[in-house]
Amino acid sequence: MTVTSLRPRPEPAEVARVTSTAAELLEVLWGRASTAPASASQLRVLLILEHHEGINLRTLADSLASTPPSTSRLCDRLQATGFVERVVSPVDRREVRLRLSGRGRTFLADLRVRREQALRAVLDQMPAAKRVALLQGLEAFCDAAAARIHDASDDADDDGDSRSPGTRTA
Repeated sequence: MTVTSLRPRPEPAEVARVTSTAAELLEVLWGRASTAPASASQLRVLLILEHHEGINLRTLADSLASTPPSTSRLCDRLQATGFVERVVSPVDRREVRLRLSGRGRTFLADLRVRREQALRAVLDQMPAAKRVALLQGLEAFCDAAAARIHDASDDADDDGDSRSPGTRTA
């Protein structure tokens, strides 16, 4: 796919369309790199736990926009594969914290290597100047997306929910 038909200052809708196509192609490339033995939903859990070590089930369910029972079953399967550990909270023994196990960390590291190899094969086919432009664009995209996510979490905190993540309510 070429985007040479884009104007010098493309509209956000055009960029969104091409970015969406690129994301779909990444899904195909990454699918070839295989996420087995974890499903896409399980992979999301692993990635969340990697960045939010020791969160509780309710917080994880909120992050997944899922229900606690569904999230619990998902974690049961990940625990059975040895990717996730459940640890009793030192503060409240009724609360269980979720952690990525060593095996889970190894799985994510191996998956990233396979994905990067698949991406490298594509990037090797691109001219160097286009790779530089892609890198600059992706860095700007990541900065903007991170700012938007941060702003959204600040807005959620300002909506009257002063509880910290994982705080239990009666």
